[in-house]
Amino acid sequence: MVHVVRRHVWVSGRVQGVWFRQSCADAARAAGLGGWVRNTADGRVEAVFEGDEGAVAVLVSWCRRGPVRAEVTDVEVVTEEPEGFTGFSIKGWS
Repeated sequence: MVHVVRRHVWVSGRVQGVWFRQSCADAARAAGLGGWVRNTADGRVEAVFEGDEGAVAVLVSWCRRGPVRAEVTDVEVVTEEPEGFTGFSIKGWS
C-alpha cells in the first residue's frame, strides 16, 4: 500500500531564470507526483509535492540541487496533510 505524504518546500538561491520550475515539474510528473511549483516575489521557488513517500523524498532531495544552472543555498521543508492532488502544474507568481 502506498503511503501518501505532502511536503511544502521553499527553495532559496539562484533559482529563478534557470528553468527550475520546468525541470521540477518534469521530475515530479515522471515520479507520478501531484502538486505544483511557482516563483515567489522574494526570489525563491515554492513547491508542493504529494504522493508516495519515497518519491516525494526524491523530489525534495532534487530541490537541494536543482537544475544545472541553479545555485541552491537553502531549502525549507514543511510537512502538511495531503489534499489529494492529481497531476503536477506550474503556477504563476505568488
